[in-house]
Amino acid sequence: MNVTISGSTLPKSGVLILLAVEGAKLLASAKSVDDATGGGVAAAIKAAGFKGKSGQVLDMVAPQGVGLSRIFVVGLGGAKSLKVQALETAAGNMVARANAQRIKQVAIAADPIADSDIADADIAAHLAMGAMLAAYRFDGYQTKLKPDQKPSLSKVAVHTKAMAAAKRKWDVLSAIAQGVYLARDLVNEPPNILYPASYAKRCRALTSHGLKVEVLGEKQMEKLGMGSLLGVGQGSVRESQLVIMRWDGGAPKTKPIAFVGKGVTFDTGGISLKPGAGMEDMKGDMGGSAAVTGTMLALAARKARVNAVGVIGLVENMPDAGAQRPGDIVTSMSGQTIEIQNTDAEGRLVLADALWYTQDRFKPKFMIDLATLTGAILVALGEEHAGLFSDNDKLSEQLLEAGKATGETLWRLPMGEAYDKLIKSKFADMRNIGGRNAGSITAAQFLARFTNGVPWAHLDIAGTAWQSGSKPTSPSWGTGWGVRLLDRLVADNFER
Repeated sequence: MNVTISGSTLPKSGVLILLAVEGAKLLASAKSVDDATGGGVAAAIKAAGFKGKSGQVLDMVAPQGVGLSRIFVVGLGGAKSLKVQALETAAGNMVARANAQRIKQVAIAADPIADSDIADADIAAHLAMGAMLAAYRFDGYQTKLKPDQKPSLSKVAVHTKAMAAAKRKWDVLSAIAQGVYLARDLVNEPPNILYPASYAKRCRALTSHGLKVEVLGEKQMEKLGMGSLLGVGQGSVRESQLVIMRWDGGAPKTKPIAFVGKGVTFDTGGISLKPGAGMEDMKGDMGGSAAVTGTMLALAARKARVNAVGVIGLVENMPDAGAQRPGDIVTSMSGQTIEIQNTDAEGRLVLADALWYTQDRFKPKFMIDLATLTGAILVALGEEHAGLFSDNDKLSEQLLEAGKATGETLWRLPMGEAYDKLIKSKFADMRNIGGRNAGSITAAQFLARFTNGVPWAHLDIAGTAWQSGSKPTSPSWGTGWGVRLLDRLVADNFER
């Protein structure tokens, strides 16, 4: 779908979307159309009981005299409390409605909103962003879709007086949308199509956007001593990979920031086999790596003024005769030994070596890892927040603020010595599970042992990387969660 920013002159035909705030207060364009129809819009609003609340939509055949075929008036809620997420949601809802009614093109009037602190250019740009995110589809494997089952909407034009500034804002947001789309695609792909080697190939293709990409195979990782990561994939015929993506947009020789992602392209649980019901969802157990990959694309696409590195460990966890067993002891790249007590606690084993490699090679300012790590985080936080664990208060606050700004929200959970004792092993330096209690916390305590003192945060996104339903701006199973959060963190705090 083509989304554009246009000037303030509204079309004289077709479908027009107008905005209203709570109290049925019409914005400038809606007032203009109402005047042109002799109060037709206001009359329709009164008759329908439209109040301008968030989510309300008035659908009306355009009165004679304006040339339009149809008018939608969309409620945004209270102006004083309005956030950009409400604008994106409104646009996303209208994309869904337009497709349901087989509409091909729409124009959105992005007027200034009195009593709101959102700039005119941001209003237009975020309406465009909402439309773009809502237009995402993953239907390439559905070969029997009929024309009326495919989206009809092909063009959205957002009209604003602040066109020049809005276009600049939209250039940035559309680059971020590319990253979100990529992350969603990666999570949605079936595991026979997306496996470590094919995933790495897709990452290599990102060099066309200016990223530097390296791929390490199993022999290279063996030389580095990555026994923790390699142990997870030893039961699969698919060779494990470590992908390193670099964006050098900052000052030369300055320390990079680092993102590390868990990329288990399919997780059977290994010898500690998962139940069959719902196992198909484990194609998404690489959601953390998808967020990192999408973020690196977003930074490159918008030419972010920062040095950043993304490292993703790609493995497939399968239970063949060569698979890792409960009771095995492996040696990580750090030299620390790990007793495997459950082969389904594999993500932390992948991240252990990926984190150590990242800090050892790149000496970053900080590391943030993302992983669909524990079911326990779903029990604690559901699908509303991702879990945040960190040894650094400043980095935590920056992440929390970025989450509020983007709607990809976090909730910080505790860490401490008492939790760390729960992963003590009788036979090795540590074990890879900590018992039934505090499962998400003990997983974070495990990861903390591989950061080597570098400021670090761990995001457990098992509840947010994919979703049971859909949302206006996130219509697919894979959400692309984390791309907007990390990009905002960079934009607000780390660009020179």
